[in-house]
Amino acid sequence: MAAALQVLPRLARAPLHPFLWGGPVARLASSMALAEQARQLFESAVGAVLPGPMLHRTLSLDPGGRQLKVRDRNFQLKQNLYLVGFGKAVLGMAAAAEELLGQHLVQGVISIPKGIRAAMERAGKQEMLLKPHSRVQVFEGAEDNLPDRDALRAALAIRQLAEGLTADDLLLVLISGGGSALLPAPIPPVTLEEKQTLTKLLAARGATIQELNTIRKTLSQLKGGGLAQAAYPAQVVSLILSDVVGDPVEVIASGPTVASSHSVQDCLHILNRYGLRAALPRSVKTVLSRADSDPHGPHTCGHVLNVIIGSNVLALAEAQRQAEALGYQAVVLSAAMQGDVKSVAQFYGLLAHVARTHLTPSMAGASVEEDAQLHELAAELQIPDLQLEEALETMARGRGPVCLLAGGEPTVQLQGSGKGGRNQELALRVGAEFRRWPLGPIDVLFLSGGTDGQDGPTEAAGAWVTPELASEAIAEGLDMATFLAHNDSHTFFCRLQGGLHLLHTGMTGTNVMDTHLLFLRPR
Repeated sequence: MAAALQVLPRLARAPLHPFLWGGPVARLASSMALAEQARQLFESAVGAVLPGPMLHRTLSLDPGGRQLKVRDRNFQLKQNLYLVGFGKAVLGMAAAAEELLGQHLVQGVISIPKGIRAAMERAGKQEMLLKPHSRVQVFEGAEDNLPDRDALRAALAIRQLAEGLTADDLLLVLISGGGSALLPAPIPPVTLEEKQTLTKLLAARGATIQELNTIRKTLSQLKGGGLAQAAYPAQVVSLILSDVVGDPVEVIASGPTVASSHSVQDCLHILNRYGLRAALPRSVKTVLSRADSDPHGPHTCGHVLNVIIGSNVLALAEAQRQAEALGYQAVVLSAAMQGDVKSVAQFYGLLAHVARTHLTPSMAGASVEEDAQLHELAAELQIPDLQLEEALETMARGRGPVCLLAGGEPTVQLQGSGKGGRNQELALRVGAEFRRWPLGPIDVLFLSGGTDGQDGPTEAAGAWVTPELASEAIAEGLDMATFLAHNDSHTFFCRLQGGLHLLHTGMTGTNVMDTHLLFLRPR
């Protein structure tokens, strides 16, 4: 087996001769060939939503340089263009914007994750970096995606720039995933620490992300339309790279350029529900009472144009095109895969089992019970626009290799103190599910990767697995159940075959949630 491993890099990139099917070396070579194709498709998905191409698809200058065109809207330029931004992908977005806008850009301020400039420099991604003497001021903060004092300083600098604008000015706002943590600006006298404590208490008591965002917006100077209000009467164009299922602009980075639809009564209702109203700090009570008596009423954002420039849908569409070019029948299941990671893994495992009967005519058909169980799982996950029937019909009709694609953001319930991320945990759980179901004479591979290139607090973007994962783990004395119980998927994959199954891309400079690829190929 060691000798086989030494030739795998060469085999992974070469077409496999039919005589290879059968033994363990051939099976390993086949898996590596699939893994290489999976990496190619993942990289093509990421490449479709990189900041540079997205900005150039959305923005353009007229030949005379007097107008900025944003999709089908035109804005007059006369040394009146300013820029702010916040999020994991904003460094590359700002670099592309400044290159395009040139001398029209007067000033800019961006808030980006700590260490991202150094990471891009190490990776040689010069296109993601601002040029020397840039007019854009850069703040780094929100280490480990948590709001901190550095991010607060950046938020206040962004607010100051916005408040200094006039009706003749145009503010370009760049937003991507992670933007909420990079734009913390609690309304005084609420402190950053008090707001964080309240958020943690709500989360610990089971508050949903929508409820948390409602509280955050109400206590924030800039979220929930606050940034747009600070920039008024300037025109505001917000370019958004979505990292949220369904691309709701009011949720991405907590909607700093979208008027909030929530009231103080909504906040009080949430606080009452979780028994926290009586324990609120005096500062929070003060802010809520002020907002309740605001004579101006809710703010509007009629001076704002919000544009989604990149999303998981675009990434999956490109990966689908590449899969078809490789000879696969490719179906996008959904760009909104969500729910508990255990249930999502069960869905993919059972889907692979049911698929084998469609791909191999000689196999007995899937039982009515198994088919019903698959549809029941899908219903429980409540996946919007799930193309399950189309996928099954495609497999039954074509009898050839199939690639099923999906995107989204499953959730992990932390029970242990291990190291991992949702993509690696999903891959490991899918590997365990493969063990439960007979898959017959088809080659199967599942890959899950985060498009930002960083899965949890690890250097991996995700991982890939095959039905042989369980036997490979047993051969190396690794108990999959123990690693899963401790949410320790990264440690598992690091130890298994020297990290062979890990997906390493480095930080990509973009962020549109996760990509899942399920390959099914008859032998």
